[in-house]
Amino acid sequence: MDAQPSGTFYEQVGGHETFVRLVHAFYEGVAQDETLRALYPEEDLGPAEVRLRMFLEQYFGGPTTYSQQRGHPRLRMRHVGYAVTPDQRDRWMRHMLAAMDTLDLPEAHDAAMRDYFRRAADMLINADDEGQRL
Repeated sequence: MDAQPSGTFYEQVGGHETFVRLVHAFYEGVAQDETLRALYPEEDLGPAEVRLRMFLEQYFGGPTTYSQQRGHPRLRMRHVGYAVTPDQRDRWMRHMLAAMDTLDLPEAHDAAMRDYFRRAADMLINADDEGQRL
C-alpha cells in the first residue's frame, strides 16, 4: 500500500513559493491580454495578484490570510458586479492553465488544481458574450 503524502495539499505542492510563481505567471498573461486587462481598474496588477494568491493559498489548505484580511471569500458574490462572459472565462483559463504549465507538480495535484480552476471559472459566468446578464 502506498503511503499517503503528509501535510496539506498546499504544503504538498510547495507552499507559498508555488502560489507566488503560479499567480505571478498568470498575471503576466493577463497584462498582455487587452480584454482581460481592461477588467482591472488598478494601474498596477500587484494588489490583484496578492488577493488571488492569498485566496488560492487559503483554498488549497494554506494560511487563512485572505479571510482574515477580506472576510469570507464568497467567490460568486465578489464577482457579481462584473459581467463575466464565456469569452472572459476562456481567456482567464488560457492564462491560468499556461501558468500551471510553468509549475512541475505531481500529476494528481496538477489535475486537482486544473479541475478546480475549470469549475470555478464556469461557475462565475453570469453574462453572454455580448455582456447581457444571464
